[in-house]
Amino acid sequence: MTADGAAEASKAAPEVTERRLHPVTPLRRAWAPVAVLIGWAVHDPDGTQRHLTRLTTTTLLIGLAVLVPAAALYGFCSWWFTHFAVTESELRIRTGLVFRRTAHIRLERIQAIDVTQPLLARVAGVSKLKIDVIGTDKKDELAFLGADEARTLRAELLARAAGFAPETAHEVGEAPSRQLLRVPPGVLALSLVLTGATWVSVAAALVVPPVLWLFTHSLWTVLAVALPLLGAAGASSVGRFVAEYDWTVGESPDGLRIDHGLLDRAHETVPPGRVQTVRIVEPLLWRRRGWVRVELDVAGSSNSVLVPVAPREIAEDVVARVLPGVSVPGPTALSPAPRSARWCVPLWWRGYGLAVTDAVFASRSGLLRRSLALVPHAKVQSVRMTQGPWERARGVADVCVDTGANKTVRARLREAGEARELLAAQAERSRTGRRDARPDRWMA
Repeated sequence: MTADGAAEASKAAPEVTERRLHPVTPLRRAWAPVAVLIGWAVHDPDGTQRHLTRLTTTTLLIGLAVLVPAAALYGFCSWWFTHFAVTESELRIRTGLVFRRTAHIRLERIQAIDVTQPLLARVAGVSKLKIDVIGTDKKDELAFLGADEARTLRAELLARAAGFAPETAHEVGEAPSRQLLRVPPGVLALSLVLTGATWVSVAAALVVPPVLWLFTHSLWTVLAVALPLLGAAGASSVGRFVAEYDWTVGESPDGLRIDHGLLDRAHETVPPGRVQTVRIVEPLLWRRRGWVRVELDVAGSSNSVLVPVAPREIAEDVVARVLPGVSVPGPTALSPAPRSARWCVPLWWRGYGLAVTDAVFASRSGLLRRSLALVPHAKVQSVRMTQGPWERARGVADVCVDTGANKTVRARLREAGEARELLAAQAERSRTGRRDARPDRWMA
């Protein structure tokens, strides 16, 4: 290429403008050195106490005078040397002062972009952008951006991922959304009260520490056991209520949008075509009210809940949006396990069931907490039959299907002959399902 041609090419190439994060970001990153010291103190509390008793007031003030500016300088430098830019084909993120790291995120490989707002971020009017990319387990993130800037950038990236030209992506804006479901706080609170796991964790937190005290009379032993139990009890009740508060599901061209959270607000998207498994969970105490919980396995994403609690009819309508053309098999459509299975799993064998339709492989398990797993045939990566020695003696076997989310759905305790036929038929359904499946595209 001649010099004139290179000059013309450089003029034709669009200029890439790098941007920095929001100016409040250094405050967040300045905590890193302080967190290291706190972690060291917690790891060795006795050594920390000995060192602190040796220090004078003057030494402590000098240490604070050094630590606070050092933490502020670290936060400022980490913010100053972090840039991001949107090019014609990728999102580019540069970080690092001594060790430089540049992430090149191809726009066509973006499968979801979530906007989250921790409590302090909501006060400051900033948001965090989390980006799911096909083929990676860890999310890249931009923290923090202004709330309006984060939503604008998210809309632009999704428009670019959908194939819109760079010059028109800015004008597309956020795709419109239609609300499908909103969980009232009262219903959510009652559902947690009627969940057995909540009462088990609370009972353990109330009963185990006194029993330990009677046998050991050691305060440290009681605290070491009681604190994790109290944390588990809080996470299963108050923690879930705070996280799932005001749960809203909306339908838009770029997927199902989920908004939730009382303190930390999250704005998530279920990527179209990336759902590998849908589970409809029905706890025992929910059945009289007709409530269910819908959970997901999404390839390359940590999103796992679609509906925390809802009437079954409404939940099935939402499932139909996630898996187009799929209808949830009713209880009468599920084939139960044979009576010979009662010798393998006494009593609990009654909870197993199976239905295979033209669209999905549906397997039910559980007696007190029923769970119906739906796997579209196109998402099945492999299928196998397993049979232990006791199952061979009773003439039953398990059929397992593996999905792209590295999860397995198991049809337990089927007759051996039925299992072999199911194995061959499911392998053929998976091949034809992948061949006929629509491509995963944004805003299709």
